[in-house]
Amino acid sequence: MTDPDVPAPDVPALREMRWWDIDPVLELEKGLFPEDAWSRGMFWSELAHSRGPEATRRYVVAERAGRVVGYAGLASSGDVADIQTIAVARDHWGTGLGGRLLTELLHAASTFECAEVMLECRVDNVRAQKLYERFGFEPIGFRRGYYQPGNVDALVMRLTDPATSVQGTENNG
Repeated sequence: MTDPDVPAPDVPALREMRWWDIDPVLELEKGLFPEDAWSRGMFWSELAHSRGPEATRRYVVAERAGRVVGYAGLASSGDVADIQTIAVARDHWGTGLGGRLLTELLHAASTFECAEVMLECRVDNVRAQKLYERFGFEPIGFRRGYYQPGNVDALVMRLTDPATSVQGTENNG
């Protein structure tokens, strides 16, 4: 009999992101988002707010066979949370990992007692938009020229009441 809390060996395990994850996360970040990758300092700053009783952030990594294959982060302020980032290694696209990371962030938003969750994604990232829509996010506007370089617009999406959100399908990565 298997323990339901322990993923199968071929399924990435989710855990809290720590400072020693920054280098492998940066490697993945630069490969996936070469034009607008976060800096080391940005990750350090976010992680500085992710622990202790005053924490306002939740960052997780997905690890398989000692390799970081995904990561995600959420910031909360009052009753609103903002998904800062979600990324999945290309060789794990379509495995459901994106949905697992998003579910973890929505649980964190509920823990932070947030009434709504906001996010931005590139207007040309249809794959991400479909994932967010499966979880109940709705488009509410645009941010013109948000992603640089390239002057690409961002689609702003919102989920109300993350604690009772519609969960994605089994294969939502």
